[in-house]
Amino acid sequence: MKSKKLTVVDLFSGCGGLSKGFMDAGYDVLLGVDHDKDSLKTFKLNHENSEVLNLDLFDISSIKKIKKALGGIIPDVIVGGPPCQGFSLTGKRNFDDKRNQLYLSMIEAVKELKPKAFLIENVPGVARLYGGKVKDEIISRLTKLGYTVNMQILTAADYGVPQIRKRLVFVGLKNKKFTFPEPIHKPENYLTTSDAISDLPSREKDFGEEKDKYSKEAKTIYQKKMRGGSNILFNHVASNHTDLVKSIISQVPNGGNHKDLPEGVGGNRKFNEAWTRYHSNKPSRTIDTGHRNHFHYKYNRVPTVRENARLQSFPDDFEFVGPRTSQNRQVGNAVPPLLGFAIAKQLLKYLKNEKK
Repeated sequence: MKSKKLTVVDLFSGCGGLSKGFMDAGYDVLLGVDHDKDSLKTFKLNHENSEVLNLDLFDISSIKKIKKALGGIIPDVIVGGPPCQGFSLTGKRNFDDKRNQLYLSMIEAVKELKPKAFLIENVPGVARLYGGKVKDEIISRLTKLGYTVNMQILTAADYGVPQIRKRLVFVGLKNKKFTFPEPIHKPENYLTTSDAISDLPSREKDFGEEKDKYSKEAKTIYQKKMRGGSNILFNHVASNHTDLVKSIISQVPNGGNHKDLPEGVGGNRKFNEAWTRYHSNKPSRTIDTGHRNHFHYKYNRVPTVRENARLQSFPDDFEFVGPRTSQNRQVGNAVPPLLGFAIAKQLLKYLKNEKK
């Protein structure tokens, strides 16, 4: 695991969207840790020379196993996005409730491994949870470990991701205040779903294969960037909808949802995201994890795994493995690599002269 580059350990790694961004920024990703086997297979396949550990981070002893796996190496950066659904906080003392163990494990990892920097990401709602008590307690505990902690809500579309996805990000450095990267896109020039996926086969006459070929040339700079040097189209397999479902989708206009359907049509789904068709000239909505509520801006089907991966900014040579439901979950749960890349590049300014 020895490296001349700045090194990263990715906790709650999933398939590795965040660490993919760090890898592309020039870091060496040593280790991905998660409890989901399919996600770790995808991580291992796409993170050359990285190791993986299948661990349940609800168990605090997992941190010692991570430390042992690193063989005495102190990672320069720890990144991770611990799920927050366990919080039941009514006062600061309850932060130690076992249901909050995933956040406590992240803090314990920082305490044990003593990296130069850490990054914790989650949904924006954590900043407001219980009147801000959760956010304040996270900052307080990490500050006591000797880090200067800064927090900001970032919008992925600001950094070249064709998706409106907001993430709450904490970054901690020892004795340094981190300034988050400036946006490189403004709302008026955000990349759109059409910019991202209009070159991919329609799948109207066939469902496609897990490994296929491109049928069109790339049309946009973003599409060329996502293709890179790839000559294989991975994970672009369409779903087999019933005629009834396709009929309902066909009645939803570009950028519309269930509210645009005629009376009596699609009535079994009337919640906020139901029957949502992406808008061709806008970034996509936040990618879901395969709930089949979002649809292609043009074709009467849910997006393929590859289309959603494009909307998340995964390059085309990033191959997802496992059952289709798992692939969708992996893509939907990931941090967009280009968002990770922007933060990683900014962090380099603070760490590049500190490599041991």
